[in-house]
Amino acid sequence: MNLNSIHNIYFIGIGGIGMSALARYFAAKNKYVAGYDKTQTEITKELEKIDIKIHFEDSVSNIETRFLNPKDTLIVYTPAIPQTNEELTYFLNNNFQVLKRSQVLGLITKNKTCIAIAGTHGKTTTTSILGHLLKECNVEVTVFLGGISENYNSNLILQGNKVFVVEADEFDRSFLTLSPDFACITSMDADHLDIYGKAEDLEESFREFSKKLKPNGKLFVKKGLPIKGITYAIEEDADYMATNIKIENGAYVFDVKTPSQNIENLKFNLPGRHNLSNALIALAMAVEFGCSPYSLARALASYKGVKRRFTYQIKTEKLIFIDDYAHHPEEINAVYQAMCEMYPKRKVLVIFQPHLYSRTRDFADEFAQSLSQFDTVLLLDIYPARELPIEGVTSKWLLSKINNINKKLILKSEIVSEIKNYDTQIILTLGAGDIGEEVKHIKQKLEIAS
Repeated sequence: MNLNSIHNIYFIGIGGIGMSALARYFAAKNKYVAGYDKTQTEITKELEKIDIKIHFEDSVSNIETRFLNPKDTLIVYTPAIPQTNEELTYFLNNNFQVLKRSQVLGLITKNKTCIAIAGTHGKTTTTSILGHLLKECNVEVTVFLGGISENYNSNLILQGNKVFVVEADEFDRSFLTLSPDFACITSMDADHLDIYGKAEDLEESFREFSKKLKPNGKLFVKKGLPIKGITYAIEEDADYMATNIKIENGAYVFDVKTPSQNIENLKFNLPGRHNLSNALIALAMAVEFGCSPYSLARALASYKGVKRRFTYQIKTEKLIFIDDYAHHPEEINAVYQAMCEMYPKRKVLVIFQPHLYSRTRDFADEFAQSLSQFDTVLLLDIYPARELPIEGVTSKWLLSKINNINKKLILKSEIVSEIKNYDTQIILTLGAGDIGEEVKHIKQKLEIAS
């Protein structure tokens, strides 16, 4: 397919974080863009501000006539959309070109320099760090993000089209549509078992991805993963290694040993060893791409993070409120490690919204163990996303497994009133569902109370 010959692009599930980045990209390329989503959100409101028309009722009658011509219209959909969707069914049955988001990314990057970030954790943060580094080093780059960059207040960085940086998503094996020049794998922990069945099949999918590199492409892997490539590690012998790590005023100061030199006194403002690891691999890829160490050091120091990735909502002497997207036990453990490192003597209350019945079922014991580490646990009902309920899999069941006397199942409407019942200095909201929509309200109420 030649995207240049397509004038109209219609998105089913346009409010998704990855879908909306693509919509922004095509709008910037002067394509006619519109779409459908189930609910209005901050993301859809921002798209409407740039004249992208969106409706929220699944009905072909709501679609503008210009998008009903199969010859010059491309339909893009997310796998999260059910096959019963009326609009998707219509397009599939009427000879339209219908592609998944990942397939469109594959087309966009096909004859360009493509840098792909893969891994069950850390994709969005790593992609945003690398995108920021390349932009600040004046590379002609476009970056598609799975989150909102704090530096650019967007999930799209648009500074030329010679290099494309994308998240290589393992969900439904969509990363196998890419053919990158550079790629990294940050982690391969079991996840998406509703798709893969077992962890071994997920690992095999990452191996397949590693073989998708173009000839002479470079693959970077976190040391310890069972795939060969350029290795990186924190305070452990590897091709790229972070050493001499210190914490100064809430930021990391560290050195990086590369295969050919040392880069000293780098500054990175995000807490947590998991984020430091993300910064290290982004630096490694930028060095191999050809950026100068001096420019990279300056760029890294100015990196601000991604919204809902250890994002400070309130940061005062009396109270700290942090919001994070963590929705897997290993991600919760990473947040806990960051809290212990930055605030070792303070009590932490966590409000967690489990995401997906299948993930809750598959990792119930691991979730219970990771959540039990916090001083107080408030648990919300499971956010179903694309799934129907699974018998016996409930937040009440998960709560029973948590080994902590300070635990409670609550409603979203009770979050603020419940927080006030506890003497706590740090509050965390965690989860990939709609808990993020509650953050602004929680912040306002806590600021008034304090």
